[in-house]
Amino acid sequence: QVQLVESGGGLVQAGGSLRLSCAASGSISSISLMRWYRQAPEKQRELVATITSGGTTIYADSVKGRFTISRDNAKNTVYLQMNSLRPEDTAIYYCNAVRLGIGGVTNDWGQGTQVTVSS
Repeated sequence: QVQLVESGGGLVQAGGSLRLSCAASGSISSISLMRWYRQAPEKQRELVATITSGGTTIYADSVKGRFTISRDNAKNTVYLQMNSLRPEDTAIYYCNAVRLGIGGVTNDWGQGTQVTVSS
């Protein structure tokens, strides 16, 4: 099992920046990729960014050019740098770890961190 703890959310004005962190512990070596999702009120959870074990990054069109996902393997931490924030980026942001094992695919989730962007 993998435990994930997010931090870094908060209130920011439109155009501002925030950096989210996701600290992982547990069976870290089994993680294949890490993702950031977000969920706004009354909306479905949306995949925002992915980083693979090989370092490949993938972004949703809505955040491309503004958000950057990265990781620090020494700290077992994944980051989401969010620039040029917009009110529509307001959501709870969740960290997700995908593990591939004999039993198949396993997803672990953090508790989420609130990001609020004011206009």
